Amino acid sequence: MNCEEQFSRIYQRAPEAVSFCPYRICPIGAHSDHNLGKITGLAIDKGIHIAYSPKQNGVVEMSSLQFPKRAQWHIGSVPSIKQGDWADYLRGATWALSKQCRLQVGICGVIEGSLPIGGLSSSAAVIISFLNALCRVNGIQLNQQQLIDIAYDAELNYVGVSVGKLDQSCEVLSRKNHLLYLDTKDGSYQLIPQNPAMKPYKIAIFYSGLEHSLVGSKFNMRVDELRAGVYALQAVAGLEYGKFSETMARNVPREVYERYKGQIPVQWARRCEHWYTEFERVEKGAEAWRRGDIEEFGRLSFESGWSSIHNWESGAPEQIRLYEIMTRTEGIYGGRFSGAGFKGCCMALIDPAFEESIKRNVTNEYLKSFPEMKGKYDVFICESADGVTL
Repeated sequence: MNCEEQFSRIYQRAPEAVSFCPYRICPIGAHSDHNLGKITGLAIDKGIHIAYSPKQNGVVEMSSLQFPKRAQWHIGSVPSIKQGDWADYLRGATWALSKQCRLQVGICGVIEGSLPIGGLSSSAAVIISFLNALCRVNGIQLNQQQLIDIAYDAELNYVGVSVGKLDQSCEVLSRKNHLLYLDTKDGSYQLIPQNPAMKPYKIAIFYSGLEHSLVGSKFNMRVDELRAGVYALQAVAGLEYGKFSETMARNVPREVYERYKGQIPVQWARRCEHWYTEFERVEKGAEAWRRGDIEEFGRLSFESGWSSIHNWESGAPEQIRLYEIMTRTEGIYGGRFSGAGFKGCCMALIDPAFEESIKRNVTNEYLKSFPEMKGKYDVFICESADGVTL
C-alpha cells in the first residue's frame, strides 16, 4: 500500500502495523440518524488505511496522502478547539478517547483513502481507523459500542458536525452480505443475511468529481430546519417541549405531523416530510431485503434519493444529474446520493451482469452534461464487507 511506502520514506523504517476501517453506504435511511431514526447500511471493501508505529514520548504525528502538511500534537494537550484542517478529525478522536481512557503513548502514521473523498463516510472511517491504532499502542481494548460512541463524540462535539451514529455503526457493526438494520434511538440492530433467493448484486460508486465536505456545507442547517419543524409541530399541537437542541423527530408521532404540517413553514415541513417518509422506507426496505426482493429494495432506495432532492433539498447539480441517469439505466436496481448529499458521489446496487454497460452508459451520459469533469469523475465497483476488526 502507498501509505506503507510513504511511512518508510518518512521514518526510514517499516510501520509496526496497518489499521483499516471500511467505508459504508446507506441505501435507505439518509438524513435520519441525527433525529433518532432507523437506517440500513452496508460496509464496502474499500476504506481508510493507516500505516503507523508508536511514539513513546506521547506525540501524535500524522500525514495524509490526500492532504498536504503533517499534523502534530501531544496526547496530553490536544488543542481545545478545532484548527480548521484535515487533522481535526484525528485531534477530535484523541480528545474523545482521552476522556474515557488514560493515554500515554503517541503515534506516527500515514493515512491513505482507497476512494476519493465523496460521501462514503470517510470522516468516520478516518476517526475509527485512527482510534483503533491509538488504542492498540496504548493497550486499550474497546468494545463495538464504545468505539461507535467515542467516534461519534469526536465528530459531533469536537469537529462540530451534527451527525448521528449511522456512519460509525455501519463501519463497526456491518458484516459481509448482511444488511445492517439499525434503530439509532436505542442502538438495537439486526444483521439481516442475504436471502438465498436474492438476485446477485454489486455496489457501484459514481464519483461526481466534486470533493465532499460536511464542514461548511448546508448539512447542519438542514438538521436545524428539521428540528425547527418538529419544535413548531409540538407548539401548534399543544404538546410539551423542552430545549431546542434536545428536540427529536422520533419523539413526535407522524400523526401529529400529518395533522399540523400545514401550520408550519413550508421548508420545515419538507424536512419533516423526508424524515417521516424515510422512516417508513427503512422499515419496508428491511423487509424487502429479508424476502430477497432486491428490486423492491432498490426501488425504495431510488425513492429515498428523490426525497433527498425534493424534500431535504440536498445535492449539487452534478449529483442530481447522476441520480437521474441512474434511474433510467438498465441493470441498476436502485440508488441515491451517498452520504449527506452535499457534493461527493452516488451509490447504486447493480446487477453484475450489466456491470460494463452500466459503467459505460452512466459515464457517457454524465460527461455529456459535465464535460469539465473528465479526468475527475470515476466509477468504482465494490462488494459488501465486514466492519472494522477491533
